[in-house]
Amino acid sequence: MMHTVLIRTAVLWGLALVLLPLLASADAARLGQDLTPMGAERAGNAAGTIPEWQGGLTQAPAGHRPGDHYADPFADDGILFTIEASNLDEHRDQLTPGQIALLETYPSWRMNIYPTRRSAAFPQGHYDQTAANIGRASLNAAGVLTGTSGGIPFPMPQDGREAIWNHLVRYRGESYRMNWSQAAVTRTGAYTPVRFDYDYDFHYGSLEKTPEQIEANKIANFLQTVTAPARLAGQILLIHEYTDNRQAWTYNPGQRRVRLAPNVAYDNPGTAADGLRTNDDFVMFNGAIDRYDWELLGKREIYVPYNSYTVVGNTVRMDEVLQAGHINPDYTRYELHRVWVVEATLKPGTSHIYHRRTFYIDEDSWMILVVDKYDARDQLWRVSEQHNINFYDVPMQYPALEVHHDLQSGRYIAMGLRNDEPRVYDITQPRPARFTPAGLRNIGTR
Repeated sequence: MMHTVLIRTAVLWGLALVLLPLLASADAARLGQDLTPMGAERAGNAAGTIPEWQGGLTQAPAGHRPGDHYADPFADDGILFTIEASNLDEHRDQLTPGQIALLETYPSWRMNIYPTRRSAAFPQGHYDQTAANIGRASLNAAGVLTGTSGGIPFPMPQDGREAIWNHLVRYRGESYRMNWSQAAVTRTGAYTPVRFDYDYDFHYGSLEKTPEQIEANKIANFLQTVTAPARLAGQILLIHEYTDNRQAWTYNPGQRRVRLAPNVAYDNPGTAADGLRTNDDFVMFNGAIDRYDWELLGKREIYVPYNSYTVVGNTVRMDEVLQAGHINPDYTRYELHRVWVVEATLKPGTSHIYHRRTFYIDEDSWMILVVDKYDARDQLWRVSEQHNINFYDVPMQYPALEVHHDLQSGRYIAMGLRNDEPRVYDITQPRPARFTPAGLRNIGTR
């Protein structure tokens, strides 16, 4: 009997070894066919309110130079309709609980709905890396990504952890520098801008670095320098982000010392954020996933910020965007898109100020666009939205302005304000020595 069981087991394992590569090949063949190269549904919806994806936006207008502010390619689109408190009931099914709460809390808040433009596009090399991940990328017992160094690891996710990893390692370019401001806005609309100088150096998914230049398991190097106001200027944060850990250092200009910064993670307060966001709120979510259980709830059609060229561009000033309660809705753009819904619930025995978070992830780019966050009583506490644009000269869909609303305090923080900056970014060459503790000390003591 035991001999028969062993034979059957061996046969089943043999079949698995044969079938798994065939199934992976079949899944890979769907990318670029009924699915986009990123794993989204290529077809539009039955109502015709979401169009078919036709390759996204991949051409810059004449005269555009890399790093310039992006002209709105959809400037001629008109508003289809506006959602506000008075007609909220007509649209509840296509809003998140957090968006509903914003409309109910602030009578002046409204959502201007525009035609859906599936503009998301990425370099062909990123698509190739994504296709190669079918059957290769996996998560180990600790939930850490393995088996890949580029591309969307799970274009057809089977659980919430896979979906959130797609967000964590999505393509965000190569090596570049940018300046932007954040503003923690009071109930009365007052704020003091905090201006940052950022250096990014991406390893995971790089299409330009040689294999020798890419550090194993590294996602990116990240350098943040506060340049204003004067009382905060000179503070520097250096992060080495890996798939399995984070290393961080800070430089304090008063002490002229570089220190390890193990607390730059989870729910520790973000830099100069006045307590309005956590470290892992940055770009909607970042860092380790180990404190939550992740559930993939499927897809929904939701009105989300998209193609937000006006609110992040240089045709309006920062002080025109910021106002009491919320950013100025005259400059925002919302569209109907399909999103993956992922719910993260705090694991027993772990700690975080958010007991539960619901993430709404764009199917075309794997960028988190909306987050509803709940406190220890499981009451809705904070709502975050990511206003994005297509960097059509790259191309890539990029997070441009993130806004975190605190419903209990009546305040919000806006991050990524580039309206008053002369440029969006400047391309840089990889400079490994700059992203070291010694390099941090050199920057701080100049």
